[in-house]
Amino acid sequence: MERMIIFCMLFFCSSMALTAAPHKIVKYKQLLKTIRRLETTVKDKDVELLHTPENPVDECTFTAVACFQKGTLKLQPENRQVNSTFTQTIKVLKNFPFSNPGKHCESSCESYEKKNPKEFLKSFANLIRKVIR
Repeated sequence: MERMIIFCMLFFCSSMALTAAPHKIVKYKQLLKTIRRLETTVKDKDVELLHTPENPVDECTFTAVACFQKGTLKLQPENRQVNSTFTQTIKVLKNFPFSNPGKHCESSCESYEKKNPKEFLKSFANLIRKVIR
């Protein structure tokens, strides 16, 4: 009987571990869609250039994501018609929880090159694709 209970507990724990990873991937894919939606509504002319992390090393992924989240707050809607959609999308990106792996990264947001908002969002999407893999 004890073996059966141990087996059931082991089976339950392993199945929970396997389902946690796909759920996280689904969340990241939803975030990727959100970024794509924002690309179509963001103002790209006469705006502030944003520090854009590109190809950060693995230890710096969390720092790069934090830079992107901070940078999204500086984005502006293309026009008034897309303002409500734009505001909702920014809120989703700002509040999306990323787990900090605990590794320390030497680079800061300011160390990255500045780019226009559309390039900024494309780099953000590329980083999320890298995290999904």
